[in-house]
Amino acid sequence: MDATSATQATSATPGKRRPLPPLTKGAHSSRLGNIAVIATFGGLLFGYDTGVINGALDSMESSLALTPATEGIMTSSLLVGAALGAFFIGRISDAIGRKPTIQVLAVIFFFAAVAAVIAPTWEFLTVARIVLGVAVGGASVTVPVFLAEVAPTEKRGGLVTRNELMIVTGQLSAFTINAIIGSVWAGHDNVWRYMLIVAVLPAIALFIGMFRVPESPRWLLARGREAEALTVLKQIRSDDRAIAELDEVRDLADEEAATKQGKLADFFKESWLRKLLFIGIGLGIAQQLTGINSIMYYGTEVLQDSGFSQQAALIANVGSGIIAVVAVVVGLRFINRFGRRTFLIFGFIGTTVFHLLIGLSSVLLPAGTPRAVMVLIFVICFVAVMQGTIGPVVWLMLSEIFPLHLRGAGMGLAVLCLWLTNFAVTLGFPIVVDALSISTTFFIFAALNVAALIFVVTTVPETNGRSLEQLEDDFSTGAIYTIKPRRR
Repeated sequence: MDATSATQATSATPGKRRPLPPLTKGAHSSRLGNIAVIATFGGLLFGYDTGVINGALDSMESSLALTPATEGIMTSSLLVGAALGAFFIGRISDAIGRKPTIQVLAVIFFFAAVAAVIAPTWEFLTVARIVLGVAVGGASVTVPVFLAEVAPTEKRGGLVTRNELMIVTGQLSAFTINAIIGSVWAGHDNVWRYMLIVAVLPAIALFIGMFRVPESPRWLLARGREAEALTVLKQIRSDDRAIAELDEVRDLADEEAATKQGKLADFFKESWLRKLLFIGIGLGIAQQLTGINSIMYYGTEVLQDSGFSQQAALIANVGSGIIAVVAVVVGLRFINRFGRRTFLIFGFIGTTVFHLLIGLSSVLLPAGTPRAVMVLIFVICFVAVMQGTIGPVVWLMLSEIFPLHLRGAGMGLAVLCLWLTNFAVTLGFPIVVDALSISTTFFIFAALNVAALIFVVTTVPETNGRSLEQLEDDFSTGAIYTIKPRRR
């Protein structure tokens, strides 16, 4: 039976994949919006804790006697923890639930931030940042999955990518607070401690707020807790829609009952699962090879190297944060209209172009204000393209492409590879710049982005317009590549 016939047969089976009632507005839709706001405080913490180092390094160098080597180790240490958190916490959330996992992460965020603030040495700070990274990596896996599982199909793209909006908002907050604190307490050796302590506030808000958030209905149903799943769905859908969605998820859960809790080894039992894992890992690596975090972590230093003073670089860096937020907001408006794959292709074309322009500006323009201004313009354009397309789309696709019983394990491995790539880029960026120059570094990024574009064009399918259950059907039969999304 070919892919088309298989899909039609599945759709025609009684009780399978019936069209869902249309979405309606009401108290349930407001409730869903509130749940998304609370859960995405995990994304806000993700953004602040990764972005705060940008601007704090100068103060840390004098306060902790950092050398270039120890600076690189301390900066990238968070990413080691993030890789571990992404790999293990995804599977923990499969076992104990999305809600308690996020609450535990909030506790880790709080205590790790406090430990970082009181760090007496760079070694202590490095350990604190590794622990903080565990929470960052765990949030990067668990929050998008939770949002995907509570979202209706029609709203999933916008709801899940709100987490990316909160990530860049957290980074903007870090850049802005760094600029303010750096101006008020300029020259103070311990000013970086004031920058870091701010992160405890959203951690407290996340922990308290999650008490008002229900568990994922899809996770509940996968554990046989059908009555609880229906209760949750009725809180965030109209009654008829809730019952219909429960039937759809039950169909899938019945098919997977024999598998119980999925393991990573299950991905290697079937060719379509292996391909899914390859796509997920490839997307995670490709997102980080854009070089976005060379700007988010070292943006102030890049601008200083281009000709800005330290104070001017701190202020100019806020511009990148503002553009990132605006770009994500714009992307949210169009992500469902144009599709995930289209956004990725456009994004990698754009990042390639702006990497080339940054490199050429550094080569062709003489040192001074004109070069600094042009580099700033192209950096901002690069950030706008990346954060408006590739950034949110990759997180969205990772949260939706894996089967329900393997979602935590699959996303955990994909995001592990994402964070390891982030670590490699973060650790290597200052070394490559010192050895080969800023222009050569960005030419290398351009070549890597061309490779990522080829990967997307040849491998990544469109997932827009399909429910999570339809996606699983269509990936398993191959219809994801041959049949357009079915209308609800």
